[in-house]
Amino acid sequence: MKKYIIIAILGLSTVFSSCNDELFLTPFQSIDQSIALSNDANVKSVLIGAYSETRSVALYGGRLQLYAEMLGANGEVRWEGTFNQPREIFNKSIFVNNSFVEGTWAAAYRAINVANNVLGALDVVNEDDRNRVRGEALFLRGSMYFELIKLYGLPFVAGNPSTNLGVPLILAPTREINDDSFVSRNTVQEIYNQILSDLTEAESLLPPSNSFLANSYVTAGQLSRVYLQLERFGDARDAANRAITLATGTGKSLIPVFMEAFNTESNSAEDLYAIQVNTQDPANDMFLFYSLPEFGARGGDVAILANHLEQYEPGDFRLSQFYTGAGELRTAKWRDQFRNVKVIRLAEMYLTRAEANFRESTAIGDTPLNDINRIRARVNLPAKTTLTLAEILQERKVELAHEGHIIHDVKRTRGSINDNTGDLVFPFDSPRMVFPIPQREMDANPNLVQNPGYGN
Repeated sequence: MKKYIIIAILGLSTVFSSCNDELFLTPFQSIDQSIALSNDANVKSVLIGAYSETRSVALYGGRLQLYAEMLGANGEVRWEGTFNQPREIFNKSIFVNNSFVEGTWAAAYRAINVANNVLGALDVVNEDDRNRVRGEALFLRGSMYFELIKLYGLPFVAGNPSTNLGVPLILAPTREINDDSFVSRNTVQEIYNQILSDLTEAESLLPPSNSFLANSYVTAGQLSRVYLQLERFGDARDAANRAITLATGTGKSLIPVFMEAFNTESNSAEDLYAIQVNTQDPANDMFLFYSLPEFGARGGDVAILANHLEQYEPGDFRLSQFYTGAGELRTAKWRDQFRNVKVIRLAEMYLTRAEANFRESTAIGDTPLNDINRIRARVNLPAKTTLTLAEILQERKVELAHEGHIIHDVKRTRGSINDNTGDLVFPFDSPRMVFPIPQREMDANPNLVQNPGYGN
């Protein structure tokens, strides 16, 4: 039986225009593995296929960010669009056949499988590039497992992560469907162990500069997010500090005017990692759902409510992001078409370092007060002279609002979310705050167990 692997690199010749010429091969969707993994150039093209999967709208191209905002709406934003899939997430009443939920699962595992194929073919990669290629594949695999576990499993801080079910852990290439393909779900602890293993090794292998692909400071930034979910605050502090040190050492900095950090055609000085969007590869679901028809989007699917504006202090320049369109308030962070999707910004790293230093009573890199005042100074807010954890978390909330962070911060801090009417409160460990395992996967794999609340 002939074996095939999916590599999905259509449309990348423009997106990766700054990469080496060796990446510009004739586009194809699936080829025989003996060809795809036979030489250095082909393996590197397969690696670009993994990036292509992660930048799709089902993942970092918008829906991962949208999910977090809809689950964490809390009476501060409202879904007004006609798409039922985000509405189910907004309502915390998700059907097992929700096509968005299904598509994200499938895209993440496609990216994981491509990364696994690359990792299994490193012997044909030029020795000078082998560490970088391995590091990028590990970064992509670890990142996808991190996004999956945050959505399809209970938070690490809920119950017993050593027994709570996470997602299937697949570390070898899948090139044909056989009995070994019917995997079971690993525990939350097992998934996080693998994420840490992948990302830690990736950081050690990657250079500090790598075009707009994964590099060492991007990986350190991703690790800081993982450690926050695990409540390993000392490690989160150190990872964020490494990201700040390496990024600023290569020219990264906070953009002086807050809103100039958004709607950029290329990576800004503040972007540590962003999805490249252009007229040839225009997919950006945050723009699609957050913006308005006059800017080329839909009808304004996400409205910003008064409760959210109340989160900001008077005079905060971050209030300038809000404008009225189609009868509702909107955020301009995702206003313009063909603009990059922000995944990790430098500002987040300062906020993480501040929180983790505060929790650990340390001042690694800088004091929590200085880091918070650095963020506040940019948006015209007076410097604080004292600081509480609640103030740090509030600063994080308003700085990173509408960028896909809120529900993950609520879960790791054991918070809660009100439903749309305010009559119900969903605690951080509610089954309704966890995605179902897609019914398509349940039907195809008898070894999968469905999440509580979604039937069997």
